Amino acid sequence: MAKQVFTSWGRVERHEHAALGLGSRHQGLPTAEGTMLAYGNGRSYGDSNLNAGGALLLARQLDRFIHFDTATGVLRCEAGVLLEEIIRLVLPQGWFPPVTPGTQFVTVGGAIANDVHGKNHHAAGSFGNHVTGFELLRSDGARLWCSPDENRELFAATIGGLGLTGLITWAEMRLKRVANPWMDSETVRFRNLGEFFELSQASERDFEYTVSWIDCAFAGKRLGRGLFNRANHAPAVMDPSALPKGAVLESPGSLKVPLTPPVSLINALSLKTFNTLYFHRQGPDAVRGLQHYRPFFYPLDALLEWNRIYGPRGFYQYQCVVPPAKAFAATQRLLETIAASGMGSFLAVLKQFGEPASRGMLSFPCPGTTLALDFPNQGPRLHKLFAELDRIVLEAGGRLYVAKDGRMPGNVFRAGYPRLQEFLPHVDPRFSSSWWRRVMETS
Repeated sequence: MAKQVFTSWGRVERHEHAALGLGSRHQGLPTAEGTMLAYGNGRSYGDSNLNAGGALLLARQLDRFIHFDTATGVLRCEAGVLLEEIIRLVLPQGWFPPVTPGTQFVTVGGAIANDVHGKNHHAAGSFGNHVTGFELLRSDGARLWCSPDENRELFAATIGGLGLTGLITWAEMRLKRVANPWMDSETVRFRNLGEFFELSQASERDFEYTVSWIDCAFAGKRLGRGLFNRANHAPAVMDPSALPKGAVLESPGSLKVPLTPPVSLINALSLKTFNTLYFHRQGPDAVRGLQHYRPFFYPLDALLEWNRIYGPRGFYQYQCVVPPAKAFAATQRLLETIAASGMGSFLAVLKQFGEPASRGMLSFPCPGTTLALDFPNQGPRLHKLFAELDRIVLEAGGRLYVAKDGRMPGNVFRAGYPRLQEFLPHVDPRFSSSWWRRVMETS
């Protein structure tokens, strides 16, 4: 059995695993000692897709398309297919994923297991809302078709179930009809948190996609300032003169961070400088134009292996959601606490989740405001800040996103996910993860 070292996307966790190949979706699970866990393309930030001391099933090897109905947009594919591969197949035929996270380099199985969300949650809900079914292979050899009509509880446990219910071998989903690769987008500068909430409320009816970059480096009058981005897919008939100068229909290419610097390139000085320049990057307060889908949905994909810029110690991402009734006050406290700490993120994202209910028992999205930030790993000092942020989130009745987590205590997880007891009976006894053992064994 081959041994291989796997690293979290945040590059904090690094563990040796038994690496088990998956030659075909028709085969049974490989024989392994101890526990196992499906591993897709490794884009989980913490340890939810690692299984230190156990085995990882190399699910990326299940990478075949099964069927695509160009008339209805129903796609069947194996669980290891990337969203990027789906887009390459379906976009020329007028279709697009109905929900996509901030990177296209995630597998379908990973998107289901984390019930990923995108910039259009208020309009479309999370990824699992568009999955019509999937085959789940359990450790006892059972192959179960899970859908809203068959094995409904296992369907709900697997969506957002973090790979703990078994191996998803293939899935079926409904895609979204689009006319072209372009987005009709507008970026609006806002100067405080109140303006963000006003823009969010005003935009949700007319714009399918909304998201904001927020400056978390400053307090006082600059607290809560940022850039609000809202967009729709461009219509079939549009003025060619509106296309960006030099625009081409092909997707732009990507650069790559060639090496890991000896220290993090993100620090207090670079953060404040970057945030100031980024906030003032456009002249007028509002700029509208056509934008290719890739820089709109996947800006970080233009820099491959960007996670290296945080240096050899890596980084943590912290993403939370707080309910609407306490969203303004809690978000303000979070930003004030982060600014006062001198630790922050230039990749800070603020957006609203809408009313569409998630299907998964452990799905992260729920109505409210979600804030996501990256922090260079600074050891105990950073973990002290996280404890302060946790208290604010829990007092507001919120929760943390497991796909981004590498350190939340068990009590924070249990407080945020009230359907945990309903989920537990569906865990496959042979499937586990480093994250699962950590939160279930800690207070």
